[in-house]
Amino acid sequence: MTRRRTPRTSVIRLTTGRTARTLLHPYGHREPVLALDFGAACVLVTTRGPVTADDLTFARQLAHEAARYARSVERSLLALGGREAAPKGRAAA
Repeated sequence: MTRRRTPRTSVIRLTTGRTARTLLHPYGHREPVLALDFGAACVLVTTRGPVTADDLTFARQLAHEAARYARSVERSLLALGGREAAPKGRAAA
C-alpha cells in the first residue's frame, strides 16, 4: 500500500469474538457489499458506483491483508496451545 497523504484523525477499534462475523452480499445487478458485523456495530464496504480497476485493486489488497491476519491469528492460537480448535477447512494457508 502507498503511504497516506493525510494524517489519521481518528481510529475505530472493533474487536472480534463469538458474535463477530463477515458476510458478502454479491448482488448481481449492482456493486457487492462486504459486511463486517460486530454485533453492536456493522461496517459495510462497497464501491462508490460502478466497479473500477481501483476497486479491484483495493479488494485484492483487502483479501491479501485478511489472509495475513488469519495466518497471524492462527499462529497466535497455536502458540497458546490451540485452546480452541480451528473450524475444519478454514485454517489459514
